[in-house]
Amino acid sequence: MPEKEKYYDPLRRKWVAATPEERVRQWFIGQLSDKALVPAWLMMSEVPMKYGQKRWRADIVVYNGDGKPLAIVECKRPDVDISEAVAEQALRYSAILHIKYIFLTNGTQTFVYSRREDGFAPMKYFPKYLEMSKQCLL
Repeated sequence: MPEKEKYYDPLRRKWVAATPEERVRQWFIGQLSDKALVPAWLMMSEVPMKYGQKRWRADIVVYNGDGKPLAIVECKRPDVDISEAVAEQALRYSAILHIKYIFLTNGTQTFVYSRREDGFAPMKYFPKYLEMSKQCLL
C-alpha cells in the first residue's frame, strides 16, 4: 500500500495529511514568518476553542509576546471562494479570542482586516508582526 503524502507542520511539530487546505495553511505559515516576520514560537495551528456548545478550530493563531491572541487566519482550499460565510467564521473566532487582525486566504486570494472601533476594516497591505503587536498595546 503506497504511503500518503504528508507535510511537516512546524507549529504542531508533526507530519500531517497533505490536503489542499493543509497546503494553504503551510504556505501561509511561511508567509507569516517570511513576510510579516512573525516568530514561529508565537504561532499555533489548529487551535481548539469553544463557542456556546460548539467546538471550533482556528487554522492559525498569532500571539503577542504576552501569549494573548493577536490575529487569526482562516485557510480554505484554493477552489473555495473567500466568501461572506468564510468571513463570518473568522468573526466568530474573533469574538471568542478578542483578536485585532483577521487573515482570510485560499492560497490564491488573501484578505487582511484590522479591528477598528466600529468593527473590522480591510487593510490594503500585509502588516508586519511588529506593527500588529504595537497596535495590540494601544
